[in-house]
Amino acid sequence: MQPRLLSSLLALAFALPAAGATTITVINNNAPGVGFNDPTPAVPVGGNTGTTVGEQRRIAFQFAADLWGATLDSAVEVRVQATFEPLTCTATAAVLGSAGTTQVLRDFPGALFPGTWYHTALANKLGFEDFIPGPPGTSSDDIRARFNASIGQPGCLTGSGWYYGLDTGHAANQINLATVLLHEFAHGLGFSSFTSVSSGALLAGLIDVYSKFYEDNSTGLAREAMTDLERKASAINPRGVAWNGPAVSAAVPLVLALGTPLLRVNGPATVAGDYQVGAASFGPRLSAPGLTGELVLAFDDANLSGASTTDACTTIANAAEVLGRVALVDRGTCGFVIKVKNAQNAGAVAVVVADNAAGGPPAGLGGVDPTITIPAVRITLADAQKLKAALAGATVNVTLGVDLSVRAGADRGGRALLYTPNPVQAGSSVSHWDTIASPSQLMEPAINADLKLAVDAPTDLTRSLLRDVGWYPDRDLDGSPDDAGDQCLGSDLRPTVVIDTCDTGVPNTYFTNGCTIRDLVAACKPPPAVSRKGQKKALEAYQDCVEQLLQTLAHQGFITERQAGQIESALGFEDAEDGENVCVGVGVGQGG
Repeated sequence: MQPRLLSSLLALAFALPAAGATTITVINNNAPGVGFNDPTPAVPVGGNTGTTVGEQRRIAFQFAADLWGATLDSAVEVRVQATFEPLTCTATAAVLGSAGTTQVLRDFPGALFPGTWYHTALANKLGFEDFIPGPPGTSSDDIRARFNASIGQPGCLTGSGWYYGLDTGHAANQINLATVLLHEFAHGLGFSSFTSVSSGALLAGLIDVYSKFYEDNSTGLAREAMTDLERKASAINPRGVAWNGPAVSAAVPLVLALGTPLLRVNGPATVAGDYQVGAASFGPRLSAPGLTGELVLAFDDANLSGASTTDACTTIANAAEVLGRVALVDRGTCGFVIKVKNAQNAGAVAVVVADNAAGGPPAGLGGVDPTITIPAVRITLADAQKLKAALAGATVNVTLGVDLSVRAGADRGGRALLYTPNPVQAGSSVSHWDTIASPSQLMEPAINADLKLAVDAPTDLTRSLLRDVGWYPDRDLDGSPDDAGDQCLGSDLRPTVVIDTCDTGVPNTYFTNGCTIRDLVAACKPPPAVSRKGQKKALEAYQDCVEQLLQTLAHQGFITERQAGQIESALGFEDAEDGENVCVGVGVGQGG
């Protein structure tokens, strides 16, 4: 219960040094000679001082753990059981790593929602207790992380390799391990759902805390309110699902850029409207009001079978038609930069690449070619078929640009979009941001090379999402969110009221506004110890403030009159009636 009459006292400025943060410990679960124990010599790089591959991996892991630990506040240690081991990969694609909670919990003391699943580390934070205790390296650890030890070897992203530096100095063919670690740790801390994306079924029939903030814009339904079939359909609703948590929504204007890329078909009316696109990583960025022109299907020179094609992998044959227009070409056979460069050489002012596989949303166009000077986008196979049918009997006019009324990666209501591609992608769908986000976000399904080592606004939305699911800031670890109601940051949480070296023995009651009795006494702010004019008046004001506080606490039953006197005596008030010889010596504490 919070004393009503203390509001005037709480209006006084008050802050003490903060503690908080979270200890995140990485548990090396590799056998000798491999993974974290790989003895292969390595040259220190990017602030990583390790001299073997294994040592550099351990340092990078702890670096990422410490970054998250400094960002989050929990009184309970978070243990990450980790290994480097061979994971699925080919010469062109690979699983870089994975991480997730080892257990799920519900209905524990401190849970924000009843009947809801939580990640172990989050549950421990909310409950101020390690609910699954046990020795390190066992199932009692909170997060299990696996990372691919084969990256860069022949047949596993051949020609690439891990970058173990603690900065963003990786080369174009390197994968920044620290970035991937931050991404995967976030999954284990709470950035993931336990609901099946393939069937829509809830885990044991109960919602998870991540899904509490999931809303389908097409139906207006929250995930919790859907049937299994509705959840299954929603998980393949490209760019149709938003996160409605307040922390993320507040951060969206700070993080995501204005301007969602789109292809606007201006006519004919039968196909007019806005079409989803994936923007190219090369060439000029799309802008507003955009580039408008007539859409034409580009044909290139005959292929080996003697037939002309529309994949633009060789010189454009109908260059006269393409000149000054927007070229529509098909995906396949060659790289995107080759297609766009051939269309550019034919005089096209822009390129639209039609996907050759069903599904959406359309992914971006990858590649590097600094000589490309025209914009390019990808559209879905279904949209391409509509436009090709229209081209057979009419002139199609399009605009490639951005919608400045919508942020890249958000819906029209300013809510961040979740990744819900069609077809479903196990391990990626729902538990990531949509790939259209700009600037690139840490929690997109693929790691982008331009990411910064940041997890919070104004750079990134990850920390904000974790705030929504329950990782509230609490630097003094008093259980009261620093950003929502804690009126005493840096609380003195000792069980009894201690004045300097005097333990008064009076219970240091904690109130729901985040303040203890000792905090409230400190809020009265005694005058400086140095003597000066007006010192007596300041001392009298300080004593009046404390006495009014103690009278209020006694009147409301939080302390007795004798206990009030004990505190006054410890403070050295001359008119203290009780409390003589009440002090128990303690170490130097926070002064009053």
